[in-house]
Amino acid sequence: MGSYDEHGFKVLRVFQAKARIGQVLNGASHLVLKPEDLSSPVAFQMAITRIMDTLMKSLQEGPKRRYVAEIRFKDSMGNPVVIAVDLGESPPPFSSKEVKARIIVELYEEEQGTGGLEEYT
Repeated sequence: MGSYDEHGFKVLRVFQAKARIGQVLNGASHLVLKPEDLSSPVAFQMAITRIMDTLMKSLQEGPKRRYVAEIRFKDSMGNPVVIAVDLGESPPPFSSKEVKARIIVELYEEEQGTGGLEEYT
């Protein structure tokens, strides 16, 4: 189930996934449609207004595009998981818009005095 290394006990899981490469406008990450936005016609209208405001602001700042990978896989319990990876402003050198992805999850206890969680890139 788990293993020990020089830092103590850890659990490592590897998931195979499919990824779709696409483009998004800068600032589009703020475009979020929540379940409560669909709870009534008025809530939906307010959500559309919020989305339009975000789009207009994004277009005023200049239509910069970024490449992203939408990665889909199932977790150990069979639940669908979707994550996105920002690939930057240049097109990635893949020959296809559909690629494979490998997700590695490492669970471990933080050593005392090392601070908070960090993002590894």
